[in-house]
Amino acid sequence: MLGFVPQELFFTKGVGTHREKLTSFELALRSAGIAACNLVRVSSIFPPGCKILSSAEGERRLRPGQVTFVVMSEAATREPQRLIAATIGVAIPRNKKLYGYLSEHHSFGESEKTAGDYAEDLAAEMLATTLGLEFDPDTSWDEKKEVYRLSNQIVLTRNVTQSAVGSKEGLWTTVIAAAVLVG
Repeated sequence: MLGFVPQELFFTKGVGTHREKLTSFELALRSAGIAACNLVRVSSIFPPGCKILSSAEGERRLRPGQVTFVVMSEAATREPQRLIAATIGVAIPRNKKLYGYLSEHHSFGESEKTAGDYAEDLAAEMLATTLGLEFDPDTSWDEKKEVYRLSNQIVLTRNVTQSAVGSKEGLWTTVIAAAVLVG
């Protein structure tokens, strides 16, 4: 396991609601298809040359009890009608020998699009700074995307985001988004 560099990953998301916070989290993990694994949170590096699998293909590669590395974002509330979001952004360099970035963001009161764009922007900005790209951090995400596109050094940015509105009954609502490292 020493020196393990994942060759593949998949993105997943889920939501759970229950009177107990822990059970709400467990239900979100089940919804995401990763509850049967022993999850180990890691920091936010997209491994060089890593292939992105579909969530269905990634889930098929997991075994119950398996130690599984994840970059995960989560948010929980028991406030009725409270909007929550959990998101993972990714930025991948064109040069497959270089590493990219994953970013975690969780929020209250942000739409799924706003939270997702923010996480994607975070990942892209981290990658851009390692690649030496010049950009104005105060410009809009759309303007920065154009700089990244024109540089031809960042090949892909995207996000996976789960949002939900807190239960009217005051039950715990939990959302998660994760990049699951396999292979």
